[in-house]
Amino acid sequence: MRAPAYARATRPDTLEAITVNVDEPDTRALVRQWEKSDIAVPLKVIESPYREITKPVLDYVRRVRKDSPRDVVTVFIPEYVVGHWWEQILHNQSALRLKSRLLFQPGVMVTSVPWQLNSSEKAKTLNIEYTAGASRRGYEPDDK
Repeated sequence: MRAPAYARATRPDTLEAITVNVDEPDTRALVRQWEKSDIAVPLKVIESPYREITKPVLDYVRRVRKDSPRDVVTVFIPEYVVGHWWEQILHNQSALRLKSRLLFQPGVMVTSVPWQLNSSEKAKTLNIEYTAGASRRGYEPDDK
C-alpha cells in the first residue's frame, strides 16, 4: 500500500499497479483486497506460466516503452528494510533481481519504496560504536 501511495504523490500522467500471478489463490485474494480498498490506482495482473516474476515485468515495461517511446517509465519497487544481515538473504531477492534488470532499460527509472520490518526498528536501539563506514551501513553517532 505504501508504494502506490508514494507513486500517486509523484503525480504521474498515468499510474497503474501490477502484480505477477505466480499463485492463483494468492492473486485472487490480492485482487479482492485491492477492490475492497479505496486505492485509486488500477491493479493489472500479469500472467506468468512458469512462476517467474522478473521476465513478465520486464516484458510489460518494454511494451509500455514501445507504446510511448518519448515517455519515461518509473517503476516503484517495494523493498524491506531489515535489521539483520541474514534477513537480506531471505527478503528482497525478487526486488533485487528486478531492479538490477530494469536499471539497464533505456527510459526506465527505478524507485525503491522502503518498508521497515520490526527487526530494523530493533537495530536502531543497539549500542553500536560509530566507526568509519558506519553511516554507509545506516548507523549515525548518538551525539548528532
